[in-house]
Amino acid sequence: MSENAQDQNWTYGNYLQLQTLLNLQGEERDVSNDEMHFIIVHQTFELWFKQVIKELCALRDILCKETVPEEDIPHAVNHLGRTSEIFRLMESQWNVLETLTPQGFLAFRDGLGTASGFESFQTREFEILLGLKNEDRLWGMDPIETFRKLAPNSDWDASILAKLEEAQAKPSLFDALMGWLVRTPIMGSSYGSEGDEMAVEGYVNAHLSAHQAICENAASKMIGYGGGGDPDKVAARFASTHQAAIEFLKPDGIPNRARAGLLFIESYRELPLLAWPRKLIDAIVELEESIVKWRHSHARMVERIMGRRIGTGGSSGVDYLDETSKYRIFKDLWAVRTILIKPQSRPTLINAEFYGYSYEN
Repeated sequence: MSENAQDQNWTYGNYLQLQTLLNLQGEERDVSNDEMHFIIVHQTFELWFKQVIKELCALRDILCKETVPEEDIPHAVNHLGRTSEIFRLMESQWNVLETLTPQGFLAFRDGLGTASGFESFQTREFEILLGLKNEDRLWGMDPIETFRKLAPNSDWDASILAKLEEAQAKPSLFDALMGWLVRTPIMGSSYGSEGDEMAVEGYVNAHLSAHQAICENAASKMIGYGGGGDPDKVAARFASTHQAAIEFLKPDGIPNRARAGLLFIESYRELPLLAWPRKLIDAIVELEESIVKWRHSHARMVERIMGRRIGTGGSSGVDYLDETSKYRIFKDLWAVRTILIKPQSRPTLINAEFYGYSYEN
């Protein structure tokens, strides 16, 4: 903030620019209570999206540093915590919109024309920023194709397209996170140091060996108890579970260091040096969960108010929204939970003093 701005004797209305803000709800068009309600809820979403993008950009920039200072990780966790709370708040805003009756919505729906939430460029921006891949989207759609078509309409539309293209050109939060995980010290071995590849492979192989023993023991017990059906099928299911663990940690026959780092943080999360990293991992999982719940509540709100009719933008309406609630970006953070093993079976920690104190299994 400039010195002139700091010295200005603001009033509440001037500081929040209420004269502008409160003239943006279409009263000059003599909108009904229902339509004003609809407008205000969606304008509020867009304001929160603006804050979400700002928080996620700050988080991405922290994790993109070649060396992330330890003191920056709590700030990263705070950015995530605020963003998750925003999505929880926005999820509850669908409850407010549900006070709109089907007939109340139909009374002004034609006035929307083809305007649709599908055209919310800030929704596309935060999805791109998070790292949602085109191939993971419904129909493999290009998220900015709509805005390419709109760009010739005005300078404003052209600036939106430029903003989205800029977002695509930068690393995503997913990219930044995986780059940060790659640098996780594993068994006291630092990324790129002499002997690091051997240390990582030794850790991964030790974990997989313990995982295999647990799977085989579980299969043997289940077969012994007569549960699970055909013994060969039971053994095959557990063998398949172990094979999935191998493919996760060694997708090309070589340890994936980012996934190994993630596994290490989750497996030894009580170690002092890993306290904030595991909080960061938990906070990202919490964020994605809050986004999924927000999307799901959106679909239920639409189904309640307009049933399963075609959306104003021509989409399949509720069916489309339900599919978007299946979107996952941080898949590895969820998948690693499947291959965790009990603490007593973890590989013996090497170089325990590196992580803050002496450690015993």
